[in-house]
Amino acid sequence: METVAEVRGLGQGYGRRQVITDLNLDIQLGVLGLLGPNGAGKTTLLQTLATILPPRRGTLRIGTEVVDSARKARRVRREIGYLPQHFGYYPAFSVYDFVRYCAWLRGVPESEAHAATVAAIGFVGLSERSDARLKTLSGGMIRRCGIASAIVGSPRLILLDEPTVGLDPAQRLEFRTLIRRLRREGKAVVLSTHLVEDVAAVCDRVAVMADGRVTWQGRPDELAALAVPGAEGDTALERGYMSLLGARKVAV
Repeated sequence: METVAEVRGLGQGYGRRQVITDLNLDIQLGVLGLLGPNGAGKTTLLQTLATILPPRRGTLRIGTEVVDSARKARRVRREIGYLPQHFGYYPAFSVYDFVRYCAWLRGVPESEAHAATVAAIGFVGLSERSDARLKTLSGGMIRRCGIASAIVGSPRLILLDEPTVGLDPAQRLEFRTLIRRLRREGKAVVLSTHLVEDVAAVCDRVAVMADGRVTWQGRPDELAALAVPGAEGDTALERGYMSLLGARKVAV
């Protein structure tokens, strides 16, 4: 399986606070679920992968490019789509205006920007609302618009931070359908979430973070197999995840 991004010995933080320590991770084609408790460093990792935060230590490779300068970061951003958990937008923008603006930010060539914008909006099922102002959209539509902004221009690496927060069950099913389509189109998707059921539904692999490190990697069924008798959780995957976190606490 092709590796789209690679992190080795990553150290990251804010000011004097160390958030990530000696983290190693390979991101391949398909969907990688990123699980971990609050404060584990998931958002910081995504911001580093998105080249928003330069690594304090270690190396970050996107495609064939080792990102060790601002110039290289700008060069690889064309291949990265990033949707923060709380993304900003101008309420008076139309869906088209917002996605087109994001295409410009990513450096999609002007000659391709219109077609790329229309394609991204169509991918998330908002073609009929293309001219609608963002302030008139439902929460689910705003999330779909955010996904369109992350995939416009067909980046190979797509980073999604808690994308299903606030969505109702029907909207979450729609989201999962979109993720499966991205997998079929040969994308590498990193899905950071607290919702283990989303991981079970769409992810090929799982990475579990705790205390700024990746503490476990494998397939969802392998994580489910870690469940110990009496573990908390409503599904096998939840019980495996809770067992893994519990075992780490005991080890510490």
